Amino acid sequence: MGVTDYFAGEIATELLKLVIQISRKSLLCKSSAESLMNSINELGPIIREIKYSGVELPAIRQSQLDRLSETLRDGVEVAKKVVNSNRWNVYKNLHLARKMEKLEKKISAFVNGTMHAHILADVHHMRFESTERFDRTDWSLRRLEQKIDDMKIGVGGGRLVEEAVSRVEMAEKFESLCSEELFGTGMEVAKRKVKEMMIGSENFGVVGICGMGGSGKTTLANEICRDHDVQSQFKNRILKLTVSQSPNVEQLRAKILGFIAEISVNGSFHDHITPTWNKPFEGRVGARMLIVLDDVWSTSVLEQLIFRVAGCKTLVVSRFRFPQVVRTVYEVELLRDDEAIFLFCHYAFGQRSIPLAADSKLVKQIVNECKGLPLALKVIGASLRDQHEMFWASANKRLSRGETICESHENKLLDRMAISVGFLPKKVRECFLDLGCFPEDKKIPLDVLTNIWIELHGLGVEEAFAILDELSNKNLLTLVKDSRGGDQYSSYYDISVTQHDVLRDLAIHLGNNENTNAAKRLLMPRRETELPKEWERAADQPFNAQIVSVHTGEMRGMEWFRMEFPKAEVLILNFSANEYFLPPFVDDMPKLRAVIAINSGPHIAKLQNLLVFSDMAHLRSLWLEKVSIAQFSECTAPLKNLRKLSLVLCKLEGFVINLTQMFPSLQELTIDHCDDLVELPSSICQIHSLKTLSITNCHNLHQLPENLGDVKWLLILRLYACPALPVLPARMCELCRLNYLDISQCVNLKGLPEKIGELSSLEKIDMRECSQIWSLPKSAASLESLRIVICDEEVSWLWKDMKTNVHVQVAEKGFSLDWLDE
Repeated sequence: MGVTDYFAGEIATELLKLVIQISRKSLLCKSSAESLMNSINELGPIIREIKYSGVELPAIRQSQLDRLSETLRDGVEVAKKVVNSNRWNVYKNLHLARKMEKLEKKISAFVNGTMHAHILADVHHMRFESTERFDRTDWSLRRLEQKIDDMKIGVGGGRLVEEAVSRVEMAEKFESLCSEELFGTGMEVAKRKVKEMMIGSENFGVVGICGMGGSGKTTLANEICRDHDVQSQFKNRILKLTVSQSPNVEQLRAKILGFIAEISVNGSFHDHITPTWNKPFEGRVGARMLIVLDDVWSTSVLEQLIFRVAGCKTLVVSRFRFPQVVRTVYEVELLRDDEAIFLFCHYAFGQRSIPLAADSKLVKQIVNECKGLPLALKVIGASLRDQHEMFWASANKRLSRGETICESHENKLLDRMAISVGFLPKKVRECFLDLGCFPEDKKIPLDVLTNIWIELHGLGVEEAFAILDELSNKNLLTLVKDSRGGDQYSSYYDISVTQHDVLRDLAIHLGNNENTNAAKRLLMPRRETELPKEWERAADQPFNAQIVSVHTGEMRGMEWFRMEFPKAEVLILNFSANEYFLPPFVDDMPKLRAVIAINSGPHIAKLQNLLVFSDMAHLRSLWLEKVSIAQFSECTAPLKNLRKLSLVLCKLEGFVINLTQMFPSLQELTIDHCDDLVELPSSICQIHSLKTLSITNCHNLHQLPENLGDVKWLLILRLYACPALPVLPARMCELCRLNYLDISQCVNLKGLPEKIGELSSLEKIDMRECSQIWSLPKSAASLESLRIVICDEEVSWLWKDMKTNVHVQVAEKGFSLDWLDE
């Protein structure tokens, strides 16, 4: 680089001054010659350091620096001869003086000629590179601005997140198509060996895949499930379940029994049916089927999930062998060196080998430190992508401090992968650590996660989505799109977040370096029957946690103990129960801003101690899932600062309240999968602050308030999958600010309102699978802001004929019952 040449020239200039001064006196003063020699000896290493600093120079410049170094070395030799010369040997001194003069001319020629040319060239290159960088920066800023604009749901459907989801889907397809190349020939060998164990002559069988976390066990199991031979052998009768460290055994057993029983009757399986199982029937089914149990942690749980049924094979995927239950086990082998380099380069460089411009030795050192673990190679490779070489060198130095990874030292894997997190910006790192607060192997609703980040870290919506995108790019989380979406215009409500259990362990590991009272996140890594004993021992002092995450079964009032949380802003309650007593210590959370209560049990839970909500003066976000809120209004004072309310799979019977009085500042209301919602309360139309109203998958909703048009500030109206809804209220056409309308899968909806053209701000309509809509109101031609319509093919031509400047997307039909797995 030119900068290096400039510094070398600057040093040469100083040397020249010394050479000129001393060479003129060398015949008269021996000490001056000694000074010349010492100066050159001292400055020589500096020039060598610049020369060999690792910066790649053009060949011509490197050769010129070599010649300059050679000239300076010659000067040292001349100086030594001057020092040793006899002062009376006039002839020799004259000869040395001529050499000094020659040396002076050489250095002067370099400084006054060649170096000036280099400086002019450097100025030209710097101007060109600066212009190019400014152009790239300007382009990046414009692209970022476009992405931020597109993140408005009504406009671009959360394009930033959609791009991240698309990248994940493309990566999954690439891995599936190139599994042998990415994971080596070992993948094909492993598949063949496991298939041999599974496709045998015996009717009963339990086989296993074993390996340490991040070694590719689940990837191998997925490849086996997709294998043509396996699908043919079991006639696509394959059930894959994730067990985890905190399993709901009853739910898992019900799914397995439903799977087996339905196949025995119908020969096929639909996961929404769970018939009663007759125990004596066990062992007499006969139809071939495969049950895959992933992430199994204990023998006692595994034994409850194994059913000795003729024709049924069970594949157990775990870090442990379970010799008492599993007859034969395949142990996953780590990647060979060439396979590891291929996988690492795919995520670090986007190609199959080390680029010519990269430091091959450095890359191989980093790959070697990953010890052949696919997850480590993916995460560390993605974290180093597009980073400076010094960044790579620093990562390699930190990786090299680790020890050999083996099954008994999985913390060393966490230490290595922690390096990827350590290089993240502070806010991004904090957001990653928050992921450890959620249960393992569960989908995290995107809205829940972004709400926490917004409330806890003071982020804007755009910044929260940008962080989500960055974590996805670095393989630290996975974005999963609901099968309903399937297109680039879907909203972010169709997306959830998942995380490899090793990455969740990493988040907990990195956040677990403080004592209980000082920890920023107080959480329970897995479901327990009671609160941790260390919490009780530390309860005499206030806790500094900003996030408190509790993961239990059924809790009664006497099972809680008092704790003070003066700084807590987020409370996450994960439980599996029929009744749940809300924690009394909520009274001691004066700064609480977000509450998430999720019941993972099979039945709706009845919440008790609802009076705690009366003390949540600063609460801004409330997410309730699979609970009954019938008594909510009777026991709760108005939540005057609540901005977001989400009710998912809740029982609303008897939930008759004055919404305006209860939630005077509400801006977003989501009601999802609430089957007993028949009629939306008219009081909702008096919440003038409401901007988003989302009523989805409410199959018995048959009427909306007639005065819906009174919600003047409404921007987003989602009525997805409300099949009993026959008509939209006429006054909704008064929603002058509405820019997104979703009526997809409202299969009994007869048509759009006649005056829909009055929705002057409407930019996007999603009306896929509205089978009863065969015509459009004439006023639809007046929708001047409309840009995107998603619909079925039967009505697409109507839009195309009416609005030539509108992007009409024909949606693929798709039905999903995946939500029943959650």
